[in-house]
Amino acid sequence: MSRLIPLLSVIPLLMIGPGCTARYAPNWTSLDARPLPQWFDEAKVGIFVHWGVFSVPGFGKFSEWFWYWWQSEKRADVFEFMQRNYPKYFKYTDFAPEFRAEFFDPDAWAEIFKASGARYVVFTSKHHEGFTNWPSAVSWNWNSVDVGPHRDLVGELAAAVRKRSLHLGLYHSLYEWYHPLYLLDQASGFKTQHFVASKTLPELVNLVMAYKPDLIWSDGDWDAPDTYWNSTQFLAWLYNDSPVKDVVVTNDRWGKGCYCKHGGYYNCADRYTPGKLPDHKWEKCQSIDTRSWGYRRDMRLSELMDLPSIIKDMAYVVAMGGNYLLNIGPKADGMIAPVFEERLRGLGAWLGINGEAIYASKPWRIQTENSTVQVWYTAKNSTVYAIILGWPSKQVLQLTTPKISGATKVTLLDYPSKPLSWAPVTQTAGLVILLPTMPASPGNAWTLKLEGVA
Repeated sequence: MSRLIPLLSVIPLLMIGPGCTARYAPNWTSLDARPLPQWFDEAKVGIFVHWGVFSVPGFGKFSEWFWYWWQSEKRADVFEFMQRNYPKYFKYTDFAPEFRAEFFDPDAWAEIFKASGARYVVFTSKHHEGFTNWPSAVSWNWNSVDVGPHRDLVGELAAAVRKRSLHLGLYHSLYEWYHPLYLLDQASGFKTQHFVASKTLPELVNLVMAYKPDLIWSDGDWDAPDTYWNSTQFLAWLYNDSPVKDVVVTNDRWGKGCYCKHGGYYNCADRYTPGKLPDHKWEKCQSIDTRSWGYRRDMRLSELMDLPSIIKDMAYVVAMGGNYLLNIGPKADGMIAPVFEERLRGLGAWLGINGEAIYASKPWRIQTENSTVQVWYTAKNSTVYAIILGWPSKQVLQLTTPKISGATKVTLLDYPSKPLSWAPVTQTAGLVILLPTMPASPGNAWTLKLEGVA
């Protein structure tokens, strides 16, 4: 019973009268049975944004972990970077006043995200460093209103994103590397919950009540079990009584051992790449900068995903029933690097033509096949889409998987003037398709729309 006390002290309880819908109990059996809100599966594409004090040094592999690399791992490249650029007694907290966000324009960001074709945005409310991008009442002088930008970054971006009919997601780290109360709980073997009661839960409830996110992307859970975090009690409140109870989506990072096991949808490991069709809704988070989630001033073009790589990755994810969450790390001044903007706008241009095969699609009975080019399949109602990664050199493509009929019709998205000519491979299955002469695609991917196939 003692584990419930911290939760009850921060979550407003609502009385439920007769005739109300069934409620979720604070246990995984009940919570995992909650249907996933439909908008998430239909959205397919989201933008992830890692932004915080770590964006100021903006250095090294996984730059968002800079404080940890410096203080705990004592990584040589980080030490050298600090010795070369900052005074001897400089502390990590001294970076916070330099996180000014002076060029942060939430409407400009939201316009880029909308242009990318994404349907939702997941923004860092707080990373493992503990700095909150909103005026958290339990993060005194370590938040974006008290120091640095002196702005409510979460609130401003939330308003701009929603103006463009995008869903708002908030990333939130349960733990903080160096918070004294977390270190105290850790020293007790997580038998105490001082940090959870006074920091984690108040902030989660505050985020929900203040900004009403459509998605909570939890992280930083792996040191302690879900019973320490009071995760099931929080989620029961979220699903039963919160202002977003009917629309909110959650991931699977709610305590040690929860990955790929409990939660609304599964992230599993970062850059999760299943080899076969999962039996549960999932999401792959992938950064354009393959070496970091946060911005790196030392990134190289060769370390970034190009547009064909992004589209190839997204096609695989969607064909396997997942959502694709593509990450960028803005600069500390609030600017999105032009190379990131170029990638996002390129993705949006491709989705503007081929989005019919992506949004609200379902996995087909076969996910992929290799012809002269790789093909990924999606389906919507009775229509099958074949996303081809590359253009066959002789403009002839053979698909062995679809079963044909007298009503089979093949068209190329962005070439709708007339159906394409095709011939059967056998009497009942397979097509040899004659493709038109086409200009090169920046994404090196095209979509065939197959009607009357099974």
